[in-house]
Amino acid sequence: MKKLSARRRHPLAALVVLLLALACTGGLYAVFAPADKAKADETAQSLAIDEGKKLFAVGCASCHGTGGQGSSDGPSLVGVGAAAVDFQVGTGRMPAQQPGAQVPRKKVIYTQAEIDQLAAYISSLGAGPSVPTEAQYGPDGADIAKGGELFRDNCTQCHNFTGKGGALTHGKFAPSLEGVAPKHIYEAMQTGPQNMPSFPDTTLSEQNKKDIIAYLNAVNGDDTVSPGGLELGGLGPVSEGLFAWIFGLGALIAVAVWVAARTAKAKKS
Repeated sequence: MKKLSARRRHPLAALVVLLLALACTGGLYAVFAPADKAKADETAQSLAIDEGKKLFAVGCASCHGTGGQGSSDGPSLVGVGAAAVDFQVGTGRMPAQQPGAQVPRKKVIYTQAEIDQLAAYISSLGAGPSVPTEAQYGPDGADIAKGGELFRDNCTQCHNFTGKGGALTHGKFAPSLEGVAPKHIYEAMQTGPQNMPSFPDTTLSEQNKKDIIAYLNAVNGDDTVSPGGLELGGLGPVSEGLFAWIFGLGALIAVAVWVAARTAKAKKS
């Protein structure tokens, strides 16, 4: 009995028990602990790509090909990036109802979660511009005056000086930018949808894009008042010139006729 009691009180016994307890704890943690963040993000991205591929097969493959390689009815989507998908699908332009000179904005049929999944799948086909964050297109730190200058230099030729839009050739048009989400304006500058040229960061920096968006929000806000009074729709020199020709010239003709009539009467008398 004394020998057995001595073995139980051996100094190494406590150390062995501690090691066994640590080994059990570590094993249980390895089994039940959540995956690390990187692995969790990778899994979520993989699931998003799989779901996006299913959505693409139903709503997009008939025009863009089963692998996004393009066809006679739609361009290749390899390398367009997530921003292009978020813009085209998020503004309702895609899926297109029918082919034409230009696909207009219409009601959005996908949820934002589904759009994100489609964007994840298209991004997996080839690298391209990513969806911007609010810090990139938000109003904080924006220079409205600089944005107006940049917009007049780069955009007014098509979109008019306040973003009201305008006609192009062969049935195409520059759409109105009034009421368009800042994120989608940023994405349009990034990707150059349809007839619009792209403005990468080497042409217009992130700050430049932020400034332009701030300018458009300023001139198209709900409480904006035209400093020049009646703006004739804000469509620029064409509508204002037409107004001048019809009403201005008409008024001059009316005055000339009145003067001639009075002169004729004066001569008779």
